[in-house]
Amino acid sequence: MKKSIYIKGAEQVSIQKPLCEEWMTAPIIYNDKYNRSLDPDFKQFLSPIEARRMGKILKRALATSIRVIDKCGKTEPDAIITGTGLGCIENTEFFLDALCREGEEFLKPTHFMQSTHNTISSLLAIQTKSHGYNVTYAHKHVSFDSALYDAYLQFMLNKVNNVLVGGHDEMTPSYFSLLEKSGYLGCEGMCTSGETAVSVMLSNDRENALCELLSMRILYCPDKEKICSTFERMLAESNISSEEITAIVTGINGCKENDSVYDGIIGCIESNAPVLKYKHLFGESYTASGLGLYAAAHCMHNREYPAHMVIGENNGAVNAGGVTLLLNHSDGKTITLTMIRSIENS
Repeated sequence: MKKSIYIKGAEQVSIQKPLCEEWMTAPIIYNDKYNRSLDPDFKQFLSPIEARRMGKILKRALATSIRVIDKCGKTEPDAIITGTGLGCIENTEFFLDALCREGEEFLKPTHFMQSTHNTISSLLAIQTKSHGYNVTYAHKHVSFDSALYDAYLQFMLNKVNNVLVGGHDEMTPSYFSLLEKSGYLGCEGMCTSGETAVSVMLSNDRENALCELLSMRILYCPDKEKICSTFERMLAESNISSEEITAIVTGINGCKENDSVYDGIIGCIESNAPVLKYKHLFGESYTASGLGLYAAAHCMHNREYPAHMVIGENNGAVNAGGVTLLLNHSDGKTITLTMIRSIENS
């Protein structure tokens, strides 16, 4: 028997107003190529002594995680699984810059200690007193998807009852400059770059959940036939038809090379559901797909996708009932398909 998995809560710190869903009705619009996140008041989550020793990415991860745990009433997750493309890149830069300027004699150990990718999950485990499964994934644009898929499998194996899944990335000015020169960010027509801090609580408890996580697959270099057959298998496993899909949420960002991959995936799927985007609101980052899941979950809870997420001219709001299909890819090679369903239809 297929187990039910619910998204109990989801919180974000991004270039939109943090720790709230104000972007749904009054989004902040950015025209610059590079923007950093709008941070909340960290004093409500950390003491000044704790905060002064942490980089921004760690404080954001803690803020979103503590908020979502408190809202869900879970004090100790069974597992903490994190996805991050760059890890604590700012602390890494601080450490390497000091090494270049001052040599090896006067380096600050804090920057080195907090420069690894798995620092985030480790800190969350310490703060929540969680001694369970703790893993970090760093797989470029499918880093969050890999973390979410691991959590999905843990539920299928009946090893957990609730899991904290996170997607966390920061973008420093120097690293943005490198990615812009390579054409990876900041190209013509592309949305702004951003930063991501998303925490999602998955649970087998349906009460007060935002939506249900139905099914998920990650494919490497699939052809059209593989995508089609996988999609059909996901529908069969979830006992739904393609007509029940009411929205397709994509990582379209304005870059032709990136967006053409989504056109190809959608062409493999027999669905007339409207296509939506979110990166024009939250920016592009390695774990932006976490913001896509966060946005879709809250829209499904509110039963409506706002008009500013819908692709196409003169399109109004879209019904967020039924099933939503989320699509993501990394360099056109690794493809992710995720299905979530509104609670009223589950």
